[in-house]
Amino acid sequence: MRRLGLFVVVVAALTVTAQAEAATLSISPRTFSPRRATVDVSAQLTVERQVGVRLATLGGRPIGWIVAPSRRRTLAAGWDGRIRGKIVPDGNYVARLVYRSSVLATAHIRVDTHAPQLLHMRADNGSTPFAGDGPLLTTVSPNGDGFRDHADVTFELDEPATVTMDVTRTVKVPKVVYTLTEHLGPGVHTMTWPTASTLNPRTYLIRFTATDGAGNRGEYGAPNAFVGRHARGVVVRVQGIDSYFTRPSYLPGDLAQISIATDDPTLTMRVFHSGPEQVVTYADNQFAGVEVDPEPATIDWTPWTSRPHTISFHVPDVPSGLYYAQFTGSDGRVGYAPFVVRPTLLGTTSRVLVILPTNTWQAYNFQDVNGDGYGDTWYAGPPNKYMSLSKGYIARGVPPRFYRYDLPFLHWLYWSGKNAEFISDSEFDTISGDELARAYDLIIFEGHEEYVTQREYDVVQRYRDLGGNLMFLSANNFFWKVDKEGQVLHKIGEWRDIGRPEASLIGVQYRANDDGQRQGLFTVQGVANAPWLWDATGLAEGSTFGQFVGGYGIEIDSTAPSSPPGTIVLAQIPDLFGPGITAQMSYYETPAGAKVFAAGALDFGGSSTFWPVKRMLDNLWARLSLP
Repeated sequence: MRRLGLFVVVVAALTVTAQAEAATLSISPRTFSPRRATVDVSAQLTVERQVGVRLATLGGRPIGWIVAPSRRRTLAAGWDGRIRGKIVPDGNYVARLVYRSSVLATAHIRVDTHAPQLLHMRADNGSTPFAGDGPLLTTVSPNGDGFRDHADVTFELDEPATVTMDVTRTVKVPKVVYTLTEHLGPGVHTMTWPTASTLNPRTYLIRFTATDGAGNRGEYGAPNAFVGRHARGVVVRVQGIDSYFTRPSYLPGDLAQISIATDDPTLTMRVFHSGPEQVVTYADNQFAGVEVDPEPATIDWTPWTSRPHTISFHVPDVPSGLYYAQFTGSDGRVGYAPFVVRPTLLGTTSRVLVILPTNTWQAYNFQDVNGDGYGDTWYAGPPNKYMSLSKGYIARGVPPRFYRYDLPFLHWLYWSGKNAEFISDSEFDTISGDELARAYDLIIFEGHEEYVTQREYDVVQRYRDLGGNLMFLSANNFFWKVDKEGQVLHKIGEWRDIGRPEASLIGVQYRANDDGQRQGLFTVQGVANAPWLWDATGLAEGSTFGQFVGGYGIEIDSTAPSSPPGTIVLAQIPDLFGPGITAQMSYYETPAGAKVFAAGALDFGGSSTFWPVKRMLDNLWARLSLP
């Protein structure tokens, strides 16, 4: 009998051992980050038992229960990486399927909450650095000559990871223009952007994402203009012929300064007058014009292929207007530097003055001078408090939206045989309203005059109060008050919030903006109030116009309680941006004899060469160019 009992005990022990060997424990994934995901914990037993899953160190020290003991034959649960509510520290562990004091099965797991790091990141163009280049900024000029044709980014990776390099063009947020993804082990690596000659000259922000096996992500390169809040990325400056005049305007005969940055060894310089040309431009980065001097100048640029340099230029004796210097390189690169030639004596050649909105052009200029990957403009993000008037325009030197908003008016002016004098809005620093009233019967703000100093507001209001006529061919004018110190603007606040609503001067003021998503047609109203405007246009009460350009909008103006007495609405785009959000074209006259017209839509001036707008402008000119 004792032998039989011993046999039974042995058999029972063997049965338990067999059952323990039959139990399985599975962890998936084996490496995970509690900050990114959970793991699946599963177990299978051959018989139902009181089992749980306990986490322990590799040395066997218990840490706590992943799954508390319970009677079960199968187990399926998710684990968030926490024991007693706290995330387990990073490291390697063993999960144990425990029955009483027995371990039925084990599985290894690694907890990893740290993102892979790209250490000692640096950029290089494979050739000589350009002045200002540094560890995170390099300059390239992709023209196929083997010199600064590509950008290399070298870094040390601290653990295996999938690394994605996104080359981005930034405005307010990055937009990817090139992507490269590689699976890399720890160590030093180089990823290359083979830049293309078709790229518009500007800076490009390279953003990196490194993802390890646990799903942890390390990101480099700011997703917005708050660059100080994020790990720095690499910036690549694609260089064309980056040129600009150091001031917006000059008198004939002035000695002007032009700043140029390029590595092309030979430049050809020509000067053009913008507006009289009998061709239409359809690109943001192109100028066309009538050449001032048919003899181009050739400049040996060899000494300055690795640093910016400033040259002197005698402004020719030409009529007041908008001009530009065009620089062409031996490899076909082109850069423009626009400048305004103002009249030597106000009003000597015309009693009409056109204001070119150089302040607003620069405000919308996304040129990245400091090399942080985002434009030095208020429109890139809130960190930008100041804005320089002395920098080249990002589109090879052409002012923002010039061909859509400003050039059509210049074409209408010259093509219709009109004559006017020109200044930039910087000239209001030194001109008085009395001087303007003596010299001009009409001042035309042909473009988007959004950023205005107190001096400019005072001068224009004084001119109006003395009986001077005004024409505004855009919307959202005189909206922001700015201070000016030297060639730097500081945005202060909205004029209407400091007691000088713009409608009191213009007749209408900014109402809304939808970035051009909805465009509408103007409907003529109150023809009897201003029959002269619609003369020979074919438009009558209730007629619509704007079909020929797809409608108007983007930003719109409306009358306000501060509009001058007697302000009339000539036409409107009803409910363009919603009920009651209507664009209004206005006109008023003052007891002093001033006549003021405002278009009420941002892109109205852009249709100046189309019928019936060109006839409306003829009618406005005929009425407002007279005292």
